[in-house]
Amino acid sequence: MPVKALVFDTFGTVVNWRDSVIHELRDLGRRKGLDADWVAMADAWRAGYAPGMDTVRQGKRPWTSVDVLHRERLDVLLDQFQVQGLTEAEKDHLNRVWHRLDPWPDSVAGLRRLKSKYIISTFSNGSVPCLVNMAKHGGLPWDCVFSSDIVQHYKPDAEMYLGVARFLDLPTSQVMVVAAHNNDLRHARSHGLRTGYIHRPTEYGPNQSKDLRAEEDWDRIAKDIGDFASQMGV
Repeated sequence: MPVKALVFDTFGTVVNWRDSVIHELRDLGRRKGLDADWVAMADAWRAGYAPGMDTVRQGKRPWTSVDVLHRERLDVLLDQFQVQGLTEAEKDHLNRVWHRLDPWPDSVAGLRRLKSKYIISTFSNGSVPCLVNMAKHGGLPWDCVFSSDIVQHYKPDAEMYLGVARFLDLPTSQVMVVAAHNNDLRHARSHGLRTGYIHRPTEYGPNQSKDLRAEEDWDRIAKDIGDFASQMGV
């Protein structure tokens, strides 16, 4: 059956979270006269992402949005990296850096091309407000936003993969998950969705050690979203 919808992992695949967070942390340091290892802090912030979600996935706490998980992690890191003197408003603004992530250079133009033929949507653990604000910030032309908030489950729970097809009222065979993460695509394939791999070998910085290549014969394998659009016939 022909693919009708392309649903994109967002953090890392569509937006460059690492450089965006590092840039904002450094800017905060300059404005406030603070000194810390901002690169290490950005990496440590992201490293808390999966463990935080796992506490929800494993039933250790009720449904909690990623915005809350990010803030809890930030509070720990501000103490760990001795970043002091921030007001509550400044902490809240900093936490929302995840709503202001910049797209990769190829993302907006590639998505616009794909939108001319396919339904395009987020497929993300980010909150709905996070994804909407990110789209506004970066000019991401989504047709709709699908988030973990909608099914109150995080990837890789089956409810996310099956839920996006129900959300779009399409059979799984007509929905393609597009991601820079092989594990995301493995779960998508296991639930009957199509798969598209986007190469992002610097998502985690110059010493990235995973997702350096497509590890299986995904339906599409592309160097960036522009290349992917060409492969999808637009």
